Amino acid sequence: MNAVVHAPGFGLALTVAAYLGAGELHRRLGRPALLAPVLVAMVVVAGALELLGIPYEEYLASVSVLTLLLGPATVALALPLLRSGRALLADRAAVLATLLVTGVVSVAVTVAALVGLGADDGLVLTALPRSVTTPVALTLGEAIGANTALAVVLTLVSGVLGATVGPWLLDRVRVVDPRARGFALGVASHGIGTSRALAESDVTGGWSSAAMVLNALAMTAALPVVATLFR
Repeated sequence: MNAVVHAPGFGLALTVAAYLGAGELHRRLGRPALLAPVLVAMVVVAGALELLGIPYEEYLASVSVLTLLLGPATVALALPLLRSGRALLADRAAVLATLLVTGVVSVAVTVAALVGLGADDGLVLTALPRSVTTPVALTLGEAIGANTALAVVLTLVSGVLGATVGPWLLDRVRVVDPRARGFALGVASHGIGTSRALAESDVTGGWSSAAMVLNALAMTAALPVVATLFR
């Protein structure tokens, strides 16, 4: 049993099985938001690693192929952006204003909450990349001196929560325009949110994809500047 648990492909098999099982559970229960497959699979894998005593470094090496595919998967999510290009240009003033406001609010809330709770500068630096998609968060985290492992976890949690709670919240405040819904999901929950937006419509997915890409570009320029305040 010990040999099986620590075999090179065990982590990959565990991750794929957990996700497929979570997806089937999600479908059978009527697709409830709180049982999003990514969230359930993350909890199952984390619990299994703890129960079986598998170090995170060993697990990370086992799923390196999935990490390698993160970049191409994120680029693929940007393809719907091509279909929404003309609409984005037509509403460029509103898009840029929304991008600026959401970026400022995201960074300000993160910094204010952590500083208010007495977090040290290292934790603030680690939390800053949480508002961009995972591959960009990895690069940004390394550039600003953050704990990249924790930065990725915070990014995933942010994405899962946004994709899970976001559509429900948008319904409650009566946001029905697919462009607005998509942009909100893309900015708040990046790649995971874009996957959720694509399930609503191509328009929603295209605008979510646009928001994810534009937000990543803006944060790549802005976060290193903000990070200098905490070094």
